[in-house]
Amino acid sequence: MSRKSDKRAYELDTLRGIAMIFVIFMHVSWDLRYLVGLAECKYLDAPWFEGLMHPFFLVVFVSVSGVCCTFSRSNLKRGIKLILVALALSAGTAVATYCFGMDCLIIFNVLHLLSLGIFIYALVEFLEKKTGTSPRLTNALLGFMGILIIILGMTIRQFDLTVNSVLLIPTGIIMKCTPSMADYMPVFPWLGVFLTGALVGRVCYKDKTTVVPPRHDVTRRITAPFEFIGRHSLLIYLAHQPIVIGICYLFAMVLK
Repeated sequence: MSRKSDKRAYELDTLRGIAMIFVIFMHVSWDLRYLVGLAECKYLDAPWFEGLMHPFFLVVFVSVSGVCCTFSRSNLKRGIKLILVALALSAGTAVATYCFGMDCLIIFNVLHLLSLGIFIYALVEFLEKKTGTSPRLTNALLGFMGILIIILGMTIRQFDLTVNSVLLIPTGIIMKCTPSMADYMPVFPWLGVFLTGALVGRVCYKDKTTVVPPRHDVTRRITAPFEFIGRHSLLIYLAHQPIVIGICYLFAMVLK
C-alpha cells in the first residue's frame, strides 16, 4: 500500500461502503416484497427495521457524503455531474412507470438530495472566501442550518394533506397530488444530516487525511471490499437497481 493510500480517509470509504451494501439489501428486499410478492420480506414494515435499521444506515450514508464534500476541490462540478445523473434517473423511471407500468418512479431521491447538499456547500464555500468569513462562524452557521432542518423534518408532517402543490414534493410534505414514488428522500430532515456531516468534515478532517490509527494487514484486507464499494458508490447505486428490478420482474412473470 502506498503512502497516499495510507493517508486517504479510508474510514469514510468503509462506512459509505457498508451503508451502500445495506441500501442494496433494502432495494432487493423491497423488490422481492412488492414486485414478486415474497412474504418473507415483510420485515420491511417491522418497527425495528423501519424505525431503526433503515434510518441508521441512511444517516451514515448521507452524513459521510457530507463529510466527503469538504475534501472536494470543485463541489460545483461534482454537483452539476450528480444532478444530471439524478435528472436522467428521474426521466428513465418516469418512462418505465408511465409507458411500461413498472411503478418505479423516482422524483426526489438520495441523488437529488446529495446534489442539493453539494450545491449548498459550494455556495457556503464561495461566500466564505468572498466575504472573508471566519471558519468558526461558517461552522456555526452550518451547524445551525443542519440542526434546524433536522428539527423541521420532525414537525413537517403536521402539514400533510393541507397543501397541494407538486413543487413541494421535495420537502417531505405528503399531499393529495403526491404520486407513488420509489426511493424517496426529502429535504427535511435529510439535508440537515448532510450539512451536519459537512460540519464534521470541516472540524475533524482539516488536513484532508485519515483520523484513525494506521491499519494492520488484516484490517486492510477486511476493509478493502467496503472501501471499494464506498469509492464507487454512485456507479454501483445506478447499476444495481435496474439489474435487480429486471430479475424480479422475470421472477414475477414466471410465478404468475
